Amino acid sequence: MAAMKPRTGDGPMEVTKEARSLVMRIPLEGGGRLVVELNREEADNLGSALHAAVLLLVKK
Repeated sequence: MAAMKPRTGDGPMEVTKEARSLVMRIPLEGGGRLVVELNREEADNLGSALHAAVLLLVKK
């Protein structure tokens, strides 16, 4: 039987390029990681949404 390692959310957020998509791994507060696969259009939309969110925080 393989050794069981605890899954932690420790570590940086990372994005890797795979064959036809980008894979984003986001550490979660309760442990583990959220893994999201995005194509170019989805990544562009996410970037625009995050940029708009940052602008909302700066305006306060």
